[in-house]
Amino acid sequence: MAARNTARKRAFQILFEGDQRGADVLTVLADWVRHSRSDTRQPPVSEYTMELVEGYAERAERVDELIAQYSVGWTLDRMPVVDRNILRLGAYELIWVDETPDAVVLDEMVQLAKEFSTDESPAFVNGLLGRLKELKPSLRRD
Repeated sequence: MAARNTARKRAFQILFEGDQRGADVLTVLADWVRHSRSDTRQPPVSEYTMELVEGYAERAERVDELIAQYSVGWTLDRMPVVDRNILRLGAYELIWVDETPDAVVLDEMVQLAKEFSTDESPAFVNGLLGRLKELKPSLRRD
């Protein structure tokens, strides 16, 4: 499953870049794909990375709405950019990607928080995604 781990990390990086640049994530994804095809030193963008980014983009408004609704004491724009994008990716995959076990999503997102964010971030990410996991049946609407 190392390939899925790498795919999630790249999807997070694309979401993060889009957020930082104020650019559409699909545009950033296209840039990454184009760059990987024109520069052999760049790793290819996997199919699963594309699925995650495209899926998030399709439901971005709903994902952000859920994060804002269930994050206690934090507005979306006050959250650290890293945490916000880990939560976006995790919420999308948790709620809308049925073939990925919930425990795997939570673990992978906590690992991303450990790698890229603050010492407090893994607990915050785990807590919020854990709450969304509990509420999952009632949250999934398009």
